Amino acid sequence: MAFTRFSARRGPIKEMHSDCGTNFIGASRLLTPLQELTHSKPFQDSVHIHLAKNQITWHFNPPASPHFGGLWEAGVKFTKSLILRSIGLHKLTSEEFISLLAQILTSKNSRPLCALSNDPDDFEALTPSHFLTLEPSTSLPYPNLVNESMSKYQRWRLITDLHRHFWTRWKNEYLSSLQLRKKWSEPGQELHIGDLVLVKEATHPLRWRTGRIRELHPGSDGISRVATLDTTSGRLKRPAVKLCPLPTS
Repeated sequence: MAFTRFSARRGPIKEMHSDCGTNFIGASRLLTPLQELTHSKPFQDSVHIHLAKNQITWHFNPPASPHFGGLWEAGVKFTKSLILRSIGLHKLTSEEFISLLAQILTSKNSRPLCALSNDPDDFEALTPSHFLTLEPSTSLPYPNLVNESMSKYQRWRLITDLHRHFWTRWKNEYLSSLQLRKKWSEPGQELHIGDLVLVKEATHPLRWRTGRIRELHPGSDGISRVATLDTTSGRLKRPAVKLCPLPTS
């Protein structure tokens, strides 16, 4: 059922990468006879060939080597612990919990990975959502509940507050990961004119403030600690510690 839900949401699957968990190995063994069935002559004769042409290749990490999947394992661990801290002692219904997970999923898929193009006037960044839907992540505007009675929107406000708490903490951690920190005796990450950067500031969920550096302001030692950048809302001047350069590719 989990595999069916995954393929229904994400579309046709060509390859699967996972650790050697018994649940994954069991799923792989279950899919093997299904592939043999779909490629048998009786099945090919009864079902059109294109229904069976997308074979799924399952890649396992070497045994006793969880560090081979360290990148996704670290992301899963951090997300699970942050969800646990965000929910705390609150008790959610299954529908409320699924709604919260859906919002968290969208938040994770909205993170900028690199510049979408080399156009100096393009402020868009490539996100995981582009690989899934070919579009950036979007969210419905939050209603203003200030003048509404608490009893009417109490549960919805709870889910919204939990999502905002997750978003704030996770966004700060992600932005920090984009800024390389070295000892004071070594030069840090340099800014360059034309770089697409993220601006560290408080925003609503799924909102990332991006801009292109237009001018650097070096100090007496020749190091640029302040930059002027163009954004969709105008020109800003920010210190380098508030700017997170995105990879160019």
